[in-house]
Amino acid sequence: MAGPLAGYRILEIAGIGPGPFGAMMLADMGAEVIRVERPGPGMWPNPSMDLLGRGRRSIAMDLKNEDGVAALLRLVE
Repeated sequence: MAGPLAGYRILEIAGIGPGPFGAMMLADMGAEVIRVERPGPGMWPNPSMDLLGRGRRSIAMDLKNEDGVAALLRLVE
């Protein structure tokens, strides 16, 4: 099912609080949401336990590294 936000792309910088919930709601309304996470073990040992991650793709980037920042800026474009 498409939804009113079909055709929009949202970049979510992974965090805690209301951000993941808001991104989940945007994905539920049809937006393409890409979550940018820290490399290495995530907050959840098993991704299927991350209930707020539904409907999104996830990529890992090291934003403390110049190459990671450059890759993020290319996604923003």
